[in-house]
Amino acid sequence: MADPARATTEPLVQVRDLKMHFPVSRGLLGRKTGAIKAVDGVSFDIMPRETLGMVGESGCGKSTTGRAVLRLYDITGGSIRINGTEIGQMSQSALRKHRPTMQMVFQDPQACLNPRMTLAGLIGEPLDEHTGWSRARKLERIYELMDAVGLNRNFANRYPHEFSGGQRQRIGIARALALNPSFIVCDEPIAALDVSIQAQVVNLLEELQEKLGLTYLFISHDLSMVRHIATRVAVMYLGKVVEIAPREALYADPLHPYTQALLSSVPDPDPETAQQVRRIILKGDVPSPANPPQGCNFCTRCPAVMPVCREIEPETREVAPGRFVACHLHDASVPTSIPTGGPTPGGASTTNQQGGSS
Repeated sequence: MADPARATTEPLVQVRDLKMHFPVSRGLLGRKTGAIKAVDGVSFDIMPRETLGMVGESGCGKSTTGRAVLRLYDITGGSIRINGTEIGQMSQSALRKHRPTMQMVFQDPQACLNPRMTLAGLIGEPLDEHTGWSRARKLERIYELMDAVGLNRNFANRYPHEFSGGQRQRIGIARALALNPSFIVCDEPIAALDVSIQAQVVNLLEELQEKLGLTYLFISHDLSMVRHIATRVAVMYLGKVVEIAPREALYADPLHPYTQALLSSVPDPDPETAQQVRRIILKGDVPSPANPPQGCNFCTRCPAVMPVCREIEPETREVAPGRFVACHLHDASVPTSIPTGGPTPGGASTTNQQGGSS
């Protein structure tokens, strides 16, 4: 799936048909019996200074996609171009010189920090690995980064356990910024934080993006926060991107049945409008990524499933400028016959916020 072309500039990040399959083995000899298709043919572009939000259920492959794009895994297949350089099949040793341009902010700010290192040591670690700077110059850079993320310089000799969750995440962001990257993957950076702190971290990310010209892949379960920070949104289901569109267009008029169900689950703080929201409750479980359905991955739970959905995998098509969707309902060459009269087997039902079915 190619994103809409922009005549003014080239994408900073180009991902094409990205695959990340984890082998499944059994027995003492480790005989391979299959593979977990965590990411199976994902494509997208991210323009400079843009934030692409990536959403979907747990286990859909969002975090694996982010890690694979940064080549934290040796990918199964596909193409990854960052700053015009193909890194998809590059060796880890050759990749080392490209690491400063792409960094990651991890989900758990406590687990990603070495408890035996001070704040100054944690932020300065990338400088130790990739620069030959003097101690004075590194310390100056560490203080600059602490100022940028709102950490008091007097905290430089403290250890991670002495900080709150929000402060630890600020340390992680400072460390990611140490080498002046152009692209940062934010892997659910607010999931482990209190609600009051989440907004502070997101506002910090936006301020840094504006000041430093950063490009983000922002992975999150929080659909409301993604709507706030993202320029465009990609929706994943079972290792595939099923829809990608500009933020406001996707939230106002989702095209894929899965996107519609996902957005219907977002809580509405307004009691009056909340009563009018019709929730789409999907039935059944997500299929195993080791044995996905033959046709559309969503056919076992889709309320609008058709016979063709169970046989042929839908192609990703541009149905409007900048809007891409992989669904037979939006394929003009496929005659549609949407089931009526209630949910289909493995489909969905709708309820209002009071729980009454309709």
